[in-house]
Amino acid sequence: MGPHPAVAAIRLAVRRVLHDVLTEHRTTPHPTPDTTPHGTPGEHPLVLVACSGGADSMALASALAFEARKLDVRAGGITVDHGLQDGSDQRAAEVADRMTALGLDPVEAIAVTVGRDGGPEAAARDARYAALDAAAERHGATAVLLGHTRDDQAETVLLGLARGSGIRSLSGMAAVSGTGRRYRRPFLELDRQTVRKACIAQELAVWDDPHNSDPAYTRSRLRHEGLPALEKALGKGVVEALARTAQLSRDDADALDSWAADVEAAVRDEAGRLECAKLFGLPPAVRRRVLRRAVIAEGAPAGSLFARHIEELDRLITGWRGQGAINLPGRVEARRQGGRLVIRQG
Repeated sequence: MGPHPAVAAIRLAVRRVLHDVLTEHRTTPHPTPDTTPHGTPGEHPLVLVACSGGADSMALASALAFEARKLDVRAGGITVDHGLQDGSDQRAAEVADRMTALGLDPVEAIAVTVGRDGGPEAAARDARYAALDAAAERHGATAVLLGHTRDDQAETVLLGLARGSGIRSLSGMAAVSGTGRRYRRPFLELDRQTVRKACIAQELAVWDDPHNSDPAYTRSRLRHEGLPALEKALGKGVVEALARTAQLSRDDADALDSWAADVEAAVRDEAGRLECAKLFGLPPAVRRRVLRRAVIAEGAPAGSLFARHIEELDRLITGWRGQGAINLPGRVEARRQGGRLVIRQG
């Protein structure tokens, strides 16, 4: 008798990702520790799982531990203690022990300090990814697996829609992202219920973060109030439709980003300044991407640039009435001067 259908589903999802990692590892140099368990430098890539102890990440940790034993992959785990709740250090230690019991090695619990920039959710996310990046570098990991599900993807699309930040916001989370394609999300095509069933079938101990049900957090309100209301009004299938929208939006956004990158040199003069007349002739979606790329290149933080910033900058091209300079995040200033768009950090 085979494994429970939910267990089989999560293992298959992880197996596919590990095969991708192995294929890439064999054709592209990756940082590795001095030796593998078999003593041969760089022979077996290390894949880490980011595990909070919740159902999604514990299911992912178990599937990674199971599949890695059958492949030429070493498997380890990282849990991040955000320090936002009493006893969080003890819970992080417990999660680390559970990953070790699954056979993962190395396993590490990392304490971080969460700032305030961007609000509590964004600040926690920034601290977490910084810790994961550092851990991946420290251990020489080829990839880090994240337990985001199709439900998480649907929530991300709705949050992007609420921000009104354009098609890139609607594209949700990528299956592969980060520097050097570090982050992999095997569960984006699986729903949260399947992942939780896999934990029950394997009798995995899980921890339900109270923040996930705290109405003080936007994503929590969306999860427990917004999405159920949409399903009540529109019927079942909303989550699947939103996840499908994310993939279609990502394909479109990638194509437009590529177009903007290809055309950027053609709209600059010999000195490298953007020419307003040439920018005006571009389709709006491409022009705004060229402008965004230019502003980021001059030092504006990508995460602080919103649609309203780019729209205001775009008006220097399409609605020129002699307006003055525009101040952008990162102390970047943009002004129209002599038919050129001058962007510099002040």
